[in-house]
Amino acid sequence: MITPITVNIFYAGLAGLICLMFMILSYWLFDWITPFDTAKQIHNQNQAVGTIIAGIFIGLGIAMGLVIGLSLN
Repeated sequence: MITPITVNIFYAGLAGLICLMFMILSYWLFDWITPFDTAKQIHNQNQAVGTIIAGIFIGLGIAMGLVIGLSLN
């Protein structure tokens, strides 16, 4: 017998995995669009690139948090 708590935990885990997938995809897309190597710029402590990447991740995290919150009973 599947309880609502089990279903909610499954949905939250699935949403977390989808959020990670979107974060990886957004990093790849940002790296593809820009003319410089994002990983190299972060390694060289370029704060502007790090701030942009952090903003992308925070924005996606907030959006996915809303999706997770609204999907739970």
